[in-house]
Amino acid sequence: MNKNPRISVFPKGYLEELSDGRMTIFEWIEQAGTLGADGLELYPTFLKDTSEQYLLSIKKAAEKEHLIIPMMCSSPDFTHPDAAFRENEINKMKKMIDVMHFLGPGDFQSCRVLSGQRRPEVSIEEGIQWTVDAINELLPYAESKNVHLVMENHYKDGFWMYPEFAQKSEVFLQIIKQISSLYFGVNYDPSNAIFAGEDPIVLLEEVKNRLITAHASDRYLAEGYSLEDIQKYVNEGYSEALSHGVIGKGLNDYHQIFTILKSVDFDGWISIEDGVNGLHELKESVVFLRDMIDKYYALTN
Repeated sequence: MNKNPRISVFPKGYLEELSDGRMTIFEWIEQAGTLGADGLELYPTFLKDTSEQYLLSIKKAAEKEHLIIPMMCSSPDFTHPDAAFRENEINKMKKMIDVMHFLGPGDFQSCRVLSGQRRPEVSIEEGIQWTVDAINELLPYAESKNVHLVMENHYKDGFWMYPEFAQKSEVFLQIIKQISSLYFGVNYDPSNAIFAGEDPIVLLEEVKNRLITAHASDRYLAEGYSLEDIQKYVNEGYSEALSHGVIGKGLNDYHQIFTILKSVDFDGWISIEDGVNGLHELKESVVFLRDMIDKYYALTN
């Protein structure tokens, strides 16, 4: 019997509240338990600390809601010109690897890796080399903790000034092709390809054999904005041109996406990035994704 992908949820709508303490991770876990998902994707700033006692309380709270914690949406910034800054980012990632080694279900746990910010003073060659070097330095540690590193085709971390250095697939693919490990692969996000001005299906075909996890997102261009408005945005946070919504109702063709996922027997975690307009939309997204999995994977089970 083939395994089906499993569904995780990421609280995009509560990112700031969970990061600044207005909402606790325990409040979020309780709400997540009502959504019908299988697991949770966390973000480093959701954690008050990384003590074993505190992490155990998070794990038990998730288990109470019949949820597991397989994914950490970490955002390392490896493209800073200062080598000491990059080394500190590596050390922060090791801490997140430790966290996921503790929180994860055991059969699979991952930490997202990125390249970093697209700083105007950093050349393409420098940024690629620094990113490859940092990930390669992390991989032996990740393997020793049984944690996969997954690189996302990313738009921009919500707390960054500049967009992702490897936002364009040409740069993204150059990086992942230089890294070879059973503990390294891709976290694919279709919406981010669109906002890079590219075809998400073309990118998925390129990376499908390196795929470990995925983000299910659907975003929209806000009224009166263009893709160029997103790509030129330089400020902390996301461009106002970006709108989030229910998965399956936006710009992505999830029928094509799932056709490709099934063609490579993808059975990893798919994490839903939604809920900006309310928890009801996140629940609707879970239902949509569950229906897609049932539709495309049912014939082989």
